[in-house]
Amino acid sequence: MKTIINGNIDEFIQWHDTDGNIINASDGGIICVNGVYHWYGLQLRDLPVASKGAGGQTTLTGVAMYASTDLVTWKYEGIVLACRNAPGDPLCGPMRFERPKILYNERTGKYVLWCHYVCAPGDHGTTPGTAEAGVAVCDTVNGHYEWLGTSRPIDDKGLVRDSTVYQDEDGSAYFIYDRMVGEDRCLHIVRLSEDYLSFTDDWKRLDAQYLREAAAVVKNGKYYYMVTSGLTGWEFNRAKYFRSECLFGPWEDMGDPCIGDDAHNTFRSQTTYIFKPEGSDTCIHMAERHNTQSFLKCSYIWLPIEFTPDGQLELRYRNKWDIADV
Repeated sequence: MKTIINGNIDEFIQWHDTDGNIINASDGGIICVNGVYHWYGLQLRDLPVASKGAGGQTTLTGVAMYASTDLVTWKYEGIVLACRNAPGDPLCGPMRFERPKILYNERTGKYVLWCHYVCAPGDHGTTPGTAEAGVAVCDTVNGHYEWLGTSRPIDDKGLVRDSTVYQDEDGSAYFIYDRMVGEDRCLHIVRLSEDYLSFTDDWKRLDAQYLREAAAVVKNGKYYYMVTSGLTGWEFNRAKYFRSECLFGPWEDMGDPCIGDDAHNTFRSQTTYIFKPEGSDTCIHMAERHNTQSFLKCSYIWLPIEFTPDGQLELRYRNKWDIADV
């Protein structure tokens, strides 16, 4: 049996690769290619205790990737989108390829990575380079991605914060992000071009998702579901999910999906991504427990999603569970 071990709700259980090192793939995702799952995310830093983790949310290396055939045993594949060490280079660390997400484009045969980009020293801001959408491309899922640059969807006024991507059943793809203009912050969705490398003029403000971030989208039956987080920085908060029969809405506020979460803090985690294993009808909700004392030692919670007959989405905490049982 292949068992996912989350540990107790109040524990930070590190996951390790086959070399015994802590899996360091912050706020990334999963993509399956030819029966192999590839887990990727931003490789964070471990800083001295005296720093209380300050700056550890940035990277000097880039986006890391791991491979598995069973979703439990993970082999380190290396850095697929690398920082560079030339001062003034847009990829010079410490910086962020925050919340990276990878899609495969069948039309072009390319793998496309989108992220929330923040240039050195990696601090969120309002000036160019501190609140952008960044894109990279590769011929293979685990190769070295070519950095194509940054932009802002819709217009230059809208700062980019947390972001994700979603690929629909017809092959169309969408960039979903926390757009900030002054004090106004709301999730927006923008359709990507056919090659997934740029934005189209087809977009929508998702009014129901006001002051939300860390979105993850999944479709089940006739509904699209979007799980989100509140805006509390690194502090855990109460999740909220929305559903709609159309990606562009209207979206219905469905409340907290976490059943039995007495502390109302998403089981001390924040949503990262949702994926469905090959040959399974079960969707897995990936979440991260950010360790602000040492970002290298963040931990992960993976839980199976339950969809009720009346179209509700539910998450129940499990200390451990076997993939074959769901």
